[in-house]
Amino acid sequence: MAMMPRMELRQGQSLVMTPQLLQAIKLLQLSHLELQNFVEGELERNPLLERDDGADLPADANGADGPLAADAESFERAESLNTLEGIEGRLGTSLDNVFQGEQPSVARSDTAGTESLPIVGGSYGSSGGSFEDGAEGFESGLTAELSLHDHLSAQLDLAVDDPADRIIGRHLIDAVDDSGYLAETVADLAERLGVAAARVEAVLAVVQSFDPSGVAARDVAECLAIQLRDRNRFDPAMQALVANLALVARRDFAALKRVCGVDDEDIADMVAEIRRLDPKPGRAFGGSAAETVVPDVFIRAAPDGSWLIDLNPDTLPRLLVNQTYHARVSKSARSDQERAFIAECLQTANWLTRSLEQRARTILKVASEIVRQQDGFFAHGVEHLRPLNLKTVADAIGMHESTVSRVTSNKYLTCSRGVFEMKYFFSAAIAATGYGEAHSAEAVRFRIKQMIDEESPNDVLSDDAIVTRLKAGGIDIARRTVAKYRESLRIPSSMERRREKVAMALGGR
Repeated sequence: MAMMPRMELRQGQSLVMTPQLLQAIKLLQLSHLELQNFVEGELERNPLLERDDGADLPADANGADGPLAADAESFERAESLNTLEGIEGRLGTSLDNVFQGEQPSVARSDTAGTESLPIVGGSYGSSGGSFEDGAEGFESGLTAELSLHDHLSAQLDLAVDDPADRIIGRHLIDAVDDSGYLAETVADLAERLGVAAARVEAVLAVVQSFDPSGVAARDVAECLAIQLRDRNRFDPAMQALVANLALVARRDFAALKRVCGVDDEDIADMVAEIRRLDPKPGRAFGGSAAETVVPDVFIRAAPDGSWLIDLNPDTLPRLLVNQTYHARVSKSARSDQERAFIAECLQTANWLTRSLEQRARTILKVASEIVRQQDGFFAHGVEHLRPLNLKTVADAIGMHESTVSRVTSNKYLTCSRGVFEMKYFFSAAIAATGYGEAHSAEAVRFRIKQMIDEESPNDVLSDDAIVTRLKAGGIDIARRTVAKYRESLRIPSSMERRREKVAMALGGR
């Protein structure tokens, strides 16, 4: 049979992921602070967007009927936001990319082919503003907390003269984390910079001589060794002790005496000296600012025994679309390019207000289902936390699992028991003995910790004993699972706990 070309007409459905639709999906997983930064950028870019600060605005500033609607037609189409098809149909656009600020910035270089390396030298005021900033800028420079990076960079400029070594030093300092440890291997740095690993090691030795003592170490043993060398206390016995820190953690002093070749008095002095050292030399300097957790949802008990679920208004950006200003600038537009820009701004502003409304509605819907599923936790505590997965919540509210996953990422709720990330309530199931209901893995962890907290020096529970007690309580669990949960709680083994409790009891006498 001969093959002949022919034309066929087929009908099908497909989802077109426009830039705006992708951005709407991304908005779901943004945290409170990330959303604030995004909205601030849109307020700067779009002249039609205004912040709703509660001030009296003209009746037609954002339509006549509501604060979140861009026009009267928005209310008629508000319910279509619940479906992905409704979002796609409304967000179809010919814009190449509405949010140019989301694209990665491209570094510029005046010299072609020059590698983008940190600037070694500096000029006065390069990091603190200029004299024109006035007294406020000068005072902020005086009160700014010195970072570990700046402290090491200042020492590098004085200690290293060779420009190439100084660049290597800059990259080493950039790889030092807030605790003062080198977070990247020498081999990786040497490969990235295109130099020999021996040269990077030589510069690293210089950086490790900087203040604070122990900085730029690759592990705890090297950090302690650097501090001991600075104190001229790194003798062979102390070298053996630092090389066996695991024995120090286990308080196995008999083994330490054999390894170090010292008596009881010497080993006690050596361990005491180790404890006086700083295992995190970088923590004395200003690191990255800690972010305060702001709950997105409030959970309160109602008088009738149910739960009241409210969104935190402080985490919801309130934006208005100024229709009055749009009408004014539309009339004064002189070219097609200006009219196209105004139409683009209006379309983007309408999309953003609707997307924020949909985001808030989705968070509330997911939080309500979590509270319904985990009612026992909110009423009685962690022991009553039920196994729960994303699919269960997604099926209950008629959404996809990926949507629920995005909504619960970096979102927090607060109740009478504290502040919890929404993902905390999703836990694997541990089978029950017999035909009982399965238990949440988080609830089992809580029971394990509770058992260990109630131990006495004469009754320290092994992992097998914990398994026996849990099975007696209706939880079918393996010993290796108990050990895994215990390690995740950073609880030492039964032997280490027994040794520690005996040492504490002897010390109390």
